[in-house]
Amino acid sequence: MTWDWRVFLNDDGSGRTYLQWMFDAWGWTLSVAGASWVIAMLFGAIIGTLRTLPSSPWLVRFANAWVELFRNVPLLVQIFIWYFVVPKIFPAMKELPSFILVVFALGFFTSARIAEQVRAGVQALPRGQRYAGMAMGFTTLQTYRYVILPMAFRIIIPPLTSESMNLLKNSSVAFAVSIAELTMFAMQAQEETSRGIEIYLAVTALYAVSAFAVNRVMAFVEKRVQIPGFVVAGSTGGGH
Repeated sequence: MTWDWRVFLNDDGSGRTYLQWMFDAWGWTLSVAGASWVIAMLFGAIIGTLRTLPSSPWLVRFANAWVELFRNVPLLVQIFIWYFVVPKIFPAMKELPSFILVVFALGFFTSARIAEQVRAGVQALPRGQRYAGMAMGFTTLQTYRYVILPMAFRIIIPPLTSESMNLLKNSSVAFAVSIAELTMFAMQAQEETSRGIEIYLAVTALYAVSAFAVNRVMAFVEKRVQIPGFVVAGSTGGGH
């Protein structure tokens, strides 16, 4: 077996090298993951919070249904639903690029998992936190905003790190709707060059570097906001 890393310097037929193509694909991977992460965090925080409201059973049921729906349907099926089914129901969405549809699919899928982390974080807090906010005259919304959620998010950073890394890896399914991210690049470049080992090793390295960067950023954030004396099992820590 011979190795030929010069394959990345070859022209891909469009005036760019395979190396340039690969880094363009890496940019699409990071874009899909980053935009999906924003949606996942926003909806995950809202849905997770709704699941803990003691006086709103209908909102709790809605939030529970959201989590069960998006958590139990395979991600690839959800992407196909957003790409093929939703535009049929809402014709206006036919004008949206596939990038947007994949971001919504991946974001909502991950939001269900983050909602579980938020719920667990809120329920892990002593009840006295809620009562203290109410004793200060805060409304329920103010109590969550100023007391409960800031504490909850500080103690769920370790599981959020895992979810963020999983989201980055799950972005690879975007190839199914022809988004030119890393996995699609690897498949097409391997077919054109017949250098699958070099292509897939390089793509694997980029995924690993990206995931490691996410881990280090989240570990830094965890250290900065860690609650003194509060130890969370599975912490990312600085020594990983």
